[in-house]
Amino acid sequence: MNQRLCTIASLAASLTLLLGMGTAGAADSSGGGKVYRWTDEKGVVHYGDSVPSEYAQSERSVLNSEGVEVGHMEGGKNAAQQAAQARATAAAQQRAQHDQFLLSTYLSTKDIEQLRDERMAQEEGQIKATLIYIDTLGTRLASLQERAMHFKPYNTEPGARRLPDDLAEELVRTLNESRSQQRALDAKRQEESETQAQFNGDIQRYHELTTHPHS
Repeated sequence: MNQRLCTIASLAASLTLLLGMGTAGAADSSGGGKVYRWTDEKGVVHYGDSVPSEYAQSERSVLNSEGVEVGHMEGGKNAAQQAAQARATAAAQQRAQHDQFLLSTYLSTKDIEQLRDERMAQEEGQIKATLIYIDTLGTRLASLQERAMHFKPYNTEPGARRLPDDLAEELVRTLNESRSQQRALDAKRQEESETQAQFNGDIQRYHELTTHPHS
């Protein structure tokens, strides 16, 4: 309710000011009177013949004696706003560069589709090769574990010998390699998914650029 009363009071004051300027304007054919309009931190719109110092950096409009906007001044941006603006500008520039790359590299969407299929086939081949290697490592690890069962601590018989160092080292090495290859497989699958999405996005964007050149 207080905010609404403030808004009404502000509007009433502005009307009074505008009427006064209108009367003055009747005597002055140049109509040079101006009113400033700005919004405070609570969203309340204010009018006046000058802007208070605390709102000097705020976004504001300039009205003539008839209440028509004749000027507009953007508010100063804080560090976060400036950073956001810089990111938006960089993203727009990057997109424009990529659009130019698409238009200068491909003659049709079929060219992009062909390259996509070739790239996907390469990545699928790498994934299959990694899967085969992981299976080989699994077979080797199972064999090593079977051998290790004859030694302590896996074999609890009194006469069992201690696990040989070379066997222990090979077990650890094979297990680590198996885990490493699994991580590599996960990364390749993620890369394959991203490649698919990138090419599909390029196909869609190329279609937009060639169908609606100004989009």
